[in-house]
This record gives sequence, C-alpha cells and structure tokens, in this order.
Amino acid sequence: MARILLIDDDDDMRTMLGLTLTHFGHTVIEAQNGKQGLAIFAQANADLVMTDMVMPEKEGIEVVIELRKNNPDLKIIAMSGGGRGSGTGYLLAAKGLGANKVLAKPFSNEELNAAISELLPDTASR
Repeated sequence: MARILLIDDDDDMRTMLGLTLTHFGHTVIEAQNGKQGLAIFAQANADLVMTDMVMPEKEGIEVVIELRKNNPDLKIIAMSGGGRGSGTGYLLAAKGLGANKVLAKPFSNEELNAAISELLPDTASR
C-alpha cells in the first residue's frame, strides 16, 4: 500500500479522506496547509501527495509547483471544491503545472481509489 501525504485545510474533509485512505490500506500523513505540507514532505517519504488547491499559508498551486520542481517523478493529485467556477480553474491550472490527476470535490470513494490505482498500480486497494 502507499504512503500518502494528504494536505487540506478543511478539518472535516481531511479527517474523512484520511479515514477513507486508511480503510483502503494506505498510510496517511496529514497536513493542515500547503506550508506545513511541504515541510512534512521532506521527511514523509510519501509515494503520493494529495493537495487541496485553496488553503491559507500556501496555496495548492504553489505546493504543486514546488513539489514538481524538486520531485519530477512524484505522483500528485490536486483537489478543489465546486464543479463550476473557481474550483475548475484551479484544477486546470494544477494539471497544467504538473498534477498527475485532478479531482473535483465532492468525489466518490471509487473515483479516489481509481485515481490512486492508476498512478500507483502496485498499491491498488483490495
């Protein structure tokens, strides 16, 4: 299973996603914002980073840019709320700047598991 760094400033969303990922069998390391996430990443030895786009301290776009610059092979999933409006724009930008996959919130457990399985086929959930 994978080691996943989960970065989201919404406590409820982070908790729910963390529980879901743990249920899938992954190890989850959590961060409350982009600045904290980047600091944790240095020691996390993560296979995958999931980051929200709109956060205090450091936006998800900045996280994607910094991670991609220093870790070209790292798998990154960008997440943002709202299928319309600014959420879509953030996801398009994240994809253009190096996110491997994007997920518009709310997304299903099946969509989440499929994205992880596609990026990390050797860690697919049972």
